[in-house]
Amino acid sequence: MHLYNAWLPPPVAAQTAAERHSFSRVIAAVESAYHSDDPESVFTTLKFISVLDLFIKAKSNVSLEDVRNLIQMGLEIFHMSRNKLYAQVRWGNLLVRLLNRYRKKIALAIEWRPLYDTLVSTHFTRSTGPEGWRVRQRHFETITSLVQSCRRFFPSGSAFEIWSEFKSLLQNPWHNSSFEGSGFARLFLPTNLENQAFFTHDWVTECIDLWESIPNCQFWNNQWADVIARVVKNFHNVDWERFLPLLFARYLNMFEVPVANGSGSYPFSLDVPRNTRFLFSNKTSTPAKAIAKSVIYLLRPGSSSQQHFEKLINILEQYYHPSNGGRWTYSLERFLFHLVFQFQKRLQDEHLGAKNSRPTEQHLGESERVFFVNSVLKLIDRGQYSKNEHLSETVAAATSILSYVQPSLVLPFVASRFRMALETMTATHQLKIAVMSVAFVGRSLFYTSVSASSMKPVDLGGDEAFIDLVGVSLSNALLGMDANDPPKTLATMQLIGSIFSNLALLDDKIDDLSFMPMIRFSEWLDEFLCRLFSLLLHLEPSSVINEGLHSSAATGTFLVDDGPYYFCVLEILFGRLSKSLYNQALKKISKFVRTNILPGAVAEVGLLCCACVHSNPEEAVSQLVEPILLSVISSLKGTPGTGFGGGTFDASASSKVRSTISPALEAAIDYQLKILSVGITYGGPALLRHKDQFKEAIFLAFDSPSWKVNGAADHLLRSLLGSQIHYYPIDQYRCVLSHPDAVALEEWISTKGFSTDERLMPKWHIPCDEEVHFANELLDIHFRSALDDLLKICQTKIHVDQGDEKEHLKVILLRIESSLQGLFSCLPDFVPKSMNGMVEDSNNIFLIAGATGCTVGSTALREKASEIAHAACKYVLEKKSDDSILLILIIRIIDALGNYGSLEYDEWSSHRQAWKLESAAIIEPPINFIVSSHSKGKKRPRWALIDKAFMHNTWRSSQASYHLYRTSGNFCPSDHVAVLMDDLLSLCLHSYETVRLLAGKALVKLIKRWPSMISKCVITLTKNLQDPNAKEYAVLGSCSVLASQTVLKHLTTDPKSFSSFILAILSSSHHESLKAQKAINELFVKYNIQFSGVSRSFFRIPDKENHTVGLEFSDLVSQIGSMSFDSTGLHWRYNLMANRVLLLLALASRNHPNSSSKILSETAGHFLKNLKSQLPQTRILAISALNTLLKESPYKLSHGEKSTVLEDLQGHVKSSLEGTLTQTFQEEGFFNETLTSLSHVHIITDTESASRGSQGDSGFQSLADKSITRFYFEFSASWPRTPSWISFLGSDTFYSNFARIFKRLVQECGMPVVLALKSAVDEFTIAKERSKQCVAAEALAGVLHSDIDGLSGTWESWLMPQLKNIILAQSVESVSEWASCIRYAVTGKGKYGTRVPLLRQKILDSLMTPLPPTVATTVTAKRYTFLAAALIEISPQKMPLAEIQLHNTLLKEVLGNMCHSSAQVREALGVTLSVLCSNIRLYHSSHHDNAQGERNDNVDSLMKDESWVQFLTDRAAEAVVNIQIATQSDKMVNPTDTSSQNGHLDGDSQDDMKWMETLLYFIISSLKSGRSSYLLDVLVELLYPVICLQETSNKDLSTLAKVAFELLKWVIVWEPHLQKAVSVVLSAANDSNWRTRSATLTYLRTFMYRHTFILSSSKKQEVWRTVEKLLVDNQIEVREHAAAVLAGLMKGGDEDLARDFRDRAYREANNVQKRRKLRIANSGSSIASVHGAVLALVASVLSAPYDMPSWLPDHVTLLARFSGEPSPVKSTVTKAVAEFRRTHADTWNVQKELFTEEQLEILADTSSSSSYFA
Repeated sequence: MHLYNAWLPPPVAAQTAAERHSFSRVIAAVESAYHSDDPESVFTTLKFISVLDLFIKAKSNVSLEDVRNLIQMGLEIFHMSRNKLYAQVRWGNLLVRLLNRYRKKIALAIEWRPLYDTLVSTHFTRSTGPEGWRVRQRHFETITSLVQSCRRFFPSGSAFEIWSEFKSLLQNPWHNSSFEGSGFARLFLPTNLENQAFFTHDWVTECIDLWESIPNCQFWNNQWADVIARVVKNFHNVDWERFLPLLFARYLNMFEVPVANGSGSYPFSLDVPRNTRFLFSNKTSTPAKAIAKSVIYLLRPGSSSQQHFEKLINILEQYYHPSNGGRWTYSLERFLFHLVFQFQKRLQDEHLGAKNSRPTEQHLGESERVFFVNSVLKLIDRGQYSKNEHLSETVAAATSILSYVQPSLVLPFVASRFRMALETMTATHQLKIAVMSVAFVGRSLFYTSVSASSMKPVDLGGDEAFIDLVGVSLSNALLGMDANDPPKTLATMQLIGSIFSNLALLDDKIDDLSFMPMIRFSEWLDEFLCRLFSLLLHLEPSSVINEGLHSSAATGTFLVDDGPYYFCVLEILFGRLSKSLYNQALKKISKFVRTNILPGAVAEVGLLCCACVHSNPEEAVSQLVEPILLSVISSLKGTPGTGFGGGTFDASASSKVRSTISPALEAAIDYQLKILSVGITYGGPALLRHKDQFKEAIFLAFDSPSWKVNGAADHLLRSLLGSQIHYYPIDQYRCVLSHPDAVALEEWISTKGFSTDERLMPKWHIPCDEEVHFANELLDIHFRSALDDLLKICQTKIHVDQGDEKEHLKVILLRIESSLQGLFSCLPDFVPKSMNGMVEDSNNIFLIAGATGCTVGSTALREKASEIAHAACKYVLEKKSDDSILLILIIRIIDALGNYGSLEYDEWSSHRQAWKLESAAIIEPPINFIVSSHSKGKKRPRWALIDKAFMHNTWRSSQASYHLYRTSGNFCPSDHVAVLMDDLLSLCLHSYETVRLLAGKALVKLIKRWPSMISKCVITLTKNLQDPNAKEYAVLGSCSVLASQTVLKHLTTDPKSFSSFILAILSSSHHESLKAQKAINELFVKYNIQFSGVSRSFFRIPDKENHTVGLEFSDLVSQIGSMSFDSTGLHWRYNLMANRVLLLLALASRNHPNSSSKILSETAGHFLKNLKSQLPQTRILAISALNTLLKESPYKLSHGEKSTVLEDLQGHVKSSLEGTLTQTFQEEGFFNETLTSLSHVHIITDTESASRGSQGDSGFQSLADKSITRFYFEFSASWPRTPSWISFLGSDTFYSNFARIFKRLVQECGMPVVLALKSAVDEFTIAKERSKQCVAAEALAGVLHSDIDGLSGTWESWLMPQLKNIILAQSVESVSEWASCIRYAVTGKGKYGTRVPLLRQKILDSLMTPLPPTVATTVTAKRYTFLAAALIEISPQKMPLAEIQLHNTLLKEVLGNMCHSSAQVREALGVTLSVLCSNIRLYHSSHHDNAQGERNDNVDSLMKDESWVQFLTDRAAEAVVNIQIATQSDKMVNPTDTSSQNGHLDGDSQDDMKWMETLLYFIISSLKSGRSSYLLDVLVELLYPVICLQETSNKDLSTLAKVAFELLKWVIVWEPHLQKAVSVVLSAANDSNWRTRSATLTYLRTFMYRHTFILSSSKKQEVWRTVEKLLVDNQIEVREHAAAVLAGLMKGGDEDLARDFRDRAYREANNVQKRRKLRIANSGSSIASVHGAVLALVASVLSAPYDMPSWLPDHVTLLARFSGEPSPVKSTVTKAVAEFRRTHADTWNVQKELFTEEQLEILADTSSSSSYFA
């Protein structure tokens, strides 16, 4: 049994035993409702889901056998309802919750294949159903989480099947199917014990190779990191040592942080298609969780993972510092969080010995724990005072968890930070965080000090310091309570609460509190109360206290609103005080409350009283409550009464002048009544002594003429009723169980595996007979008699004066509402009518137990109240319909009467957010090494758990009867409910918005519980939309109710409401006002988004006699069809809506066996005509529609089939749509018009860039229209299927949807379409307007890609010449559309894009034919652009022979043309070259494994011929030398004297520059396309040219080189090319040109960062040595640059190299200094060498920007001694010292202790502003 259920109030707890039986009963009911042979029966099972959910949320104790059966049945139902998305969403979510809840307790085997099939058929195929995108999105979320929950149950062998299924998707990394493949692999691969054998060393190798195939793509990294993390965690048999450097290098580079003032994000991240990103989205956008998980589980004793981890921390540490925040802070914060969290989880697993735990030699021992905590403390130290709120909170929570693991490391850190925060004057925000940190480690402080003092002498080094810490922080906490600084005050409250939750009893006499010697509690308490009172006196109310109904008793200030800490602290404090101290406190409080009136702090003072009363009701009632009560009564007696407060009312008397009371008195009475109402919440039986006084006070207050006082009386009555009859815990905060090791500490409890110790059970307030009697008396006065008065007023006019009548009504209604609100669900519910007259056996309808309190009154009373409320509602609507206060009161009364249990539900949901019980201050983690007790779950103080049990009971009581009648169809709501619903229906159309909103909410709650009432609602409300005379507010009210989830769901099952809803919306165009139109539009959009199908009974062919159903389907379709034509003169938005509905209906009918295909074909014809509609939106909708309706394509050649076979079939196979369509498009000029109207959709702006947006419609479509015209996922295979990265192929204006329609049309109706299209396309191809060319390109692309029989015939006659004309055409601006057209035409078919389309080879051949020699360069460039576009789409691993030869020929041609004179052509050549080379390389890599014998050898040798690599590298080296010589000579030659002898050299060097430009385009393109992983060796060879050409005389060349350089910085070079890369870079560092040396240094800095894990130490040393040499370079810029790079390298995690360098730098500088002293200045040492020595020092000093390591003082001082040197040295020293001062200013007070006096003097001399720091 769960703890919360064991701790329920005894009457409720006794009933929970029956839940086991009722759960079995519900399951049996589901089984009987579901028939495996009838798929429609799925819908009848849906009503049970919310009921089954109850048992999960109520944590009921049910039999596991039942759960297992339910899961298996659920999976069967889930697979059965393949096309019923809504049903799958509901069942799927239930299964996820069940599987997660019981995953460790049941054994199952679940197959993965059916899940995958559902996923693919719903989200990855073209047959999208009509469902709205919200439903599809929910479906996707459901099915992915279902797969994740089922993964652990996949049987053995699944991993192998899954991997072999998805591996084929991953073969071509440049096709989008590989992204899908990685997403599927991540989703499905199971890492359970059954599949352990699959994950071998070789598999990991394969996985990492695949990971490398796409560089720098965030999506790709996330998928693989996740898979690897799961494998690392679950399998211990893989030897990870070999992979560590690779993995850590990946992880480091996945944090996109700025290195050496570079940019912080990938400059060329690969664009993953939107749907793939959406479908496989990571919950967090950062891979931090996966990285943290892998890192934690890779740590094991004796593994090198520790060094790697330490290095990773050292490198990332600097980015946690407050001044280094940025976009990356979020992912770093998550990383820290998950590190600590996973670490805690791993320790818990190891110590509690979960199954599948690691072999013990892999467990983390003491030394590993110390190492981990030390490493993470570095991050915590940096991030503690971050400006980012999340980071500083995460840091505090992490400190808390780690302090239980290694207190000796963490606590001194917290203590020192707290001291520093107390001393600082400038950074006040630190104090709040420091206080929070102490609060979070409160418990571990106590534990440590207890164990230190009594159990075992642990030497913590000055343990006094710790023990003091609690005392110091407590006494300082009092200073923190400040009305002007809310955050600090709340942190202080949290600290006090945290400390006192640990102590068992607060008293001066305690001896064993030896560890808090400096505090006497009685003095502390006095001081605390003084501070508290002054805080309350100075509070500013946060908002103007609002008059009227809505002011709750507690509209508090920040103390109440911003968190529960204030009330918690008071409760804990008074609960723990000893008797004498409690009395001392009570005296002071009672005096304070009696003497002050603070209307601004009602809630705060009220809660103060409440805490006193809760802790000791008897004492507090006599000292606090009684005096206030008496003073209120005496004040009220002195004021005039109205006679409305109950008792007899004399109408004649009230005609005298209205009496009032003074504002001051009014405020005082209001304040006192309100604190009373909060204070007595938990009064219970102690209040009975004063019951007459209470009755009198309430009577007088309701009788008062002031509405404010009436409102206060309402609060008092509510809380009095509640305190008498509700269940609530008493003595909740008293400590009952001390900690076994330390009497002074309270033992905390975990919900898992708790002991059934009697002492721990909470005491509940169970109402006694007297209390029930008192409650009934109150009801008689303020409920029963008030009801009678109300009826009297409504029936007989007892008032003459209208104003009086209104006042009287207000007070009476307020009294009734107040009684109902106080009772909650203690007044029994209506009994529903049984339809067949039988009354079911009552114990048969029990689901779960729950009650708020004991029963008062009877069902009859509720029924009487509802009749009178109905009468009152009618009366007020007739006579006083403009009085919102009366109407709102009535709505609240109806809501409380009709929605039984909803008050509890509101209470529970508001409470759920308010209590931050998750605060780390009151959680003890399961792992506790201080007193080494490990528990199964987190431990919390007993009071917090009782609080949770109390809330659990509130929730149960709101749900106990809610679903009772849901499951059996035998009940309908009682007549009283129906009457109340009618009232709400009329109220929700009221002209006041507040009234409408409230009534609408209540109405929706009501019909949600009684679904049988919905259709009446819908039909009433839709009439308002159709009615031409309806008022605007009626339309708004109707729309807001109709748009609720409850109604929209109902439309799918009830055909009658559905047809009235649709027709009402479509015929509502007569409402003129903007508001009404907006509401209708939003309603329609919402309906679209949520659309989940139409009722099945809708399509049944009705009998002729029985026409009562309303419209039948085909009538509805024809009616809507007639509305959806342009000619009807409707507003275009209505036209659009009608078309959309028509499409939804047509699609919905497609899934039904008995609907006629006539409807489909008519609809398709209708939309084809709409393509030439005058309304742009309607055209776009038509495109969406045709893409989904045209499906059958009988004319398509299935691959490998000869056309002869087709001729035999020609007569038989006809598509069902063909007739209608053919008839449409053979009309004269049909396509001409269509293409013209489609061309208007292409908006081409002046800047030649087309409007963005996948549909190109964003230019003129508002968001609401967009959601109507577009399906959210058209289907996931959006075109293009390969990444787009080529800038000059702007594919924005080519809409693949249009191309797809033409393709589908051709496949649907064969050659006639092609012939009909021909003339239109010919005409548009040569049109002047670019938009017409776009459409022509789309139509042509569709035809070329359609693969129908007979296309080859038209190739020669029409298509080929047409293509030639396009290539040779002179126009430039439409190149990108035609390139896209060709790209579309050669796109591979099938899911992986590997099937070759019919015409691909022919298109390629016609592109390959050489151009006539005289053409313009633009045409040449165009041809290469087309070729590049076509080659991207080829899948290299499956190239046929012809394509291989084409690659070869083209490669030779491109290499020969690289010096082309036109820049445009050069760019196209560079891009084409990169595509060619990478295709060739990928072809190899996929074929060298399986060298196929049948391939003729010359092909392979053709492809294997790698001479181009050699050619490129040699030629590049040569060209660079020539360009540099040319640049030099340009500078030398006198500009006037350019004689002819120079010409020939220039010609050559010009060629070289052009050649280099093409090469740079090649490099940039290879990097941007993500193809670089196959060209790494080439790129490494070309590093040197790129570095050299940063500064040349040719501006264009240098700009390109700089772009390439920026991209190269991000490249990670893996072995085997790494050695080569290092040698290339080092040789560049010794180049003769100083600019090259400087550029090399820039590159080295990022290079070392990216490769720090994979470089061998010898290589690293070489790099260090090289950079050191450059410190004494003869060029000053290079020297200074080298110093900056060295400072960066020293932070890069190689501690030993850094230390070695520092020591040498210090020695060297010292020697120089000595030599200077001996005045041998002139002998030998050059400026450069002195400057070098100084710069080496500077590098060391700047490498520690915020800390003060032990070596730093000496280094800085030595550096300062050089300030007297001549120029370059002097300025270097001054700058460095100033920088040192700036970065250490924050903590200088503490850090200057580390310097000697002499050192400080020397420093003061260098800095000019000496006085400030001295």
